[in-house]
Amino acid sequence: MKLSVKFVLIMILGILIFGCKEKVEVEEVKIDLLNDEFPEAKQEISMTLDSIAQSVKDGNLDKLISFHAYSPKFTEFKNGEVRNDGTENEKFERGVFGSVTEILKFDMNDVKIAVYDNVANVTLHTDFHLKFGEDLAVVNEQMTLLFLDTENGWRIVHEHHSPLNQPEEE
Repeated sequence: MKLSVKFVLIMILGILIFGCKEKVEVEEVKIDLLNDEFPEAKQEISMTLDSIAQSVKDGNLDKLISFHAYSPKFTEFKNGEVRNDGTENEKFERGVFGSVTEILKFDMNDVKIAVYDNVANVTLHTDFHLKFGEDLAVVNEQMTLLFLDTENGWRIVHEHHSPLNQPEEE
């Protein structure tokens, strides 16, 4: 009986050794950063944009600020001025959106979301009608938001705002 147990163990060992020599080919999936659409990420970013708009409408400044990933790398361009950092961006957003007394319109038009794996470039045109007391401010801009997929979700790491030229009425 001991001989048959040894024989079985040798057979199992042989099968394991020869079985391990078999090469398993793993096909590498190529990611085309320029052309792949990343639909799940686009949906997440779209939902993030909706949440950003809702935080403004609700006047929830802390929530609005939470959609930014402030770090030494954060940058912002607006109104043709020199580049701002995260501290200046937060101060500006709290000051402006904290002073809004009524939101008549807060539309983000012609939104394009381009995802490059864990980075996304979002371009859009704003059509914001904001009241500051009795004063109405209409904000029609071209806006670019650069997002990074962080452990807290998609967060803004760069903003760029410039005036949107309106077609002349004839």
